[in-house]
Amino acid sequence: MHQDDLPVEAIGEDEIQRPQPADEPISVVDSQDLYRVLRHTIDRLEKDQTARGDLKILSRTLRELRYAFTVFRPFRRRRKVTIFGSARTAPDHPEYQAAVALGRKMAEHGWMVITGAGGGIMEAGHRGAGREASMGLNIMLPFEQSANDFIVGDPKLVTMKYFFTRKLMFVKECSAVVCLPGGFGTLDEALETLTLMQTGKQTLIPLVLLDHGDGSYWSDLGKFFNKQLLKGGMISPEDVHLYKITNSVDEAIEETLAFYRVYHSMRYVNDRLAFRLKKELDARKLEEIQSDFSDILVDGRFQQRSALPEESGEPDLADMPRLVFHFNRRTLGRLRMLINCVNDVPNVA
Repeated sequence: MHQDDLPVEAIGEDEIQRPQPADEPISVVDSQDLYRVLRHTIDRLEKDQTARGDLKILSRTLRELRYAFTVFRPFRRRRKVTIFGSARTAPDHPEYQAAVALGRKMAEHGWMVITGAGGGIMEAGHRGAGREASMGLNIMLPFEQSANDFIVGDPKLVTMKYFFTRKLMFVKECSAVVCLPGGFGTLDEALETLTLMQTGKQTLIPLVLLDHGDGSYWSDLGKFFNKQLLKGGMISPEDVHLYKITNSVDEAIEETLAFYRVYHSMRYVNDRLAFRLKKELDARKLEEIQSDFSDILVDGRFQQRSALPEESGEPDLADMPRLVFHFNRRTLGRLRMLINCVNDVPNVA
């Protein structure tokens, strides 16, 4: 192997994979190592004589993400919910009204609402949240999807060319995802979010599949999951805890808020996973966790302690107690159940 082809070891696995919680403070750290990685990659592209078409994709992707990061940066400390759903849903439809109610109530709890910025469910989420609490990620399409009236012209609106960069921003910047009924795009967004969490590529967040009061869109999909995926052995029984299907806006909101009742965020530090907690767990709860969740440990026990030395770059989180353990990084459904246990939420599939 030529020396220039050797991987650059300047960044660790944790820094590559760990999404930053939406309200986590931005650390002031030296990022020169990451700039060196980027420059090294650009040098290799030039030496490889990369095709112009491939360079155009890379260039546009980098510019899109840089701009999106800039727009979202001032709001990183606020929790956000991403709302997915059909662009075709009419304002008089009960699903539109459910999205309006969801956006309004989440904004009342201090959350911001991210949607695709188009019409239908996306417009409804912004209508409910109001302009101040709305952020938009629009997509350039051949038939020109325009932004809805509640976000158009707003500096918190980003228009993107690629679906994959847009979907990255949807999940990277939010603390919860709520999906209302929609077409192929909505199904893709819901299932990709679920896949990312099941495989550990996305920090666990609440994923709610919301129908209107008499709807069966998501419950029908849930039946398919149970009949074809669960019974067929294609998913684990614990994976059904990664999402919640409901016909109630209030239940969707409770599922979202309860996730952060005690649990705040997580971070991998070398081979350990640290849960940041809003309060210490009492002895009874800690013993319950030791007894009921030992199966997710590679070795050792759950340890309640102060912040790890490696977390010194996050001073705003320094005073939070930690639950630290050597997680096996495989059973993410069980990890979601552990978060429920920490929050004192029953694990009912």
